[in-house]
Amino acid sequence: MMAAMTRSILFVCLGNICRSPSAEAVFRGLAEGRGLEIDSAGTSGWHDGHGSDPRASAEAGRRGIDMSAIRSRKVVAEDFTRFDLIVAMDAQNMRDLQMMQPVGSHARLVKLLDYAPELGLSDVPDPYYEDNFPEVLDMIETACARLLESL
Repeated sequence: MMAAMTRSILFVCLGNICRSPSAEAVFRGLAEGRGLEIDSAGTSGWHDGHGSDPRASAEAGRRGIDMSAIRSRKVVAEDFTRFDLIVAMDAQNMRDLQMMQPVGSHARLVKLLDYAPELGLSDVPDPYYEDNFPEVLDMIETACARLLESL
């Protein structure tokens, strides 16, 4: 599922304030010391420069995960050359990324929950509206652990 030479990973959701910064923070903790470049971004720029949703930060904090330094940003064309692996949180983000991906880009696009088929879901639900932050972070932690194992 994964190329052996993955050195950089970008996690992507819509606004980059809930799911993708949570995945960035979780994966950063899991992959500490492995020399990977890890970042997150959104397919929209609605929240550029903002910190994570307070509900996402609070749930992460309860688990000892610090998201305070993460700031929202929009996916840019350079991300498709900077990152080896771009991980979408859901099918819509995947479609948006596929449309944005420049011809000749080496970045591999995958969905996060492809790494956790045992969860029986294909998309990480957006907790911004559903307010299901604990369940979403559980999914992200499971899938990020499996993603790391695949590298």
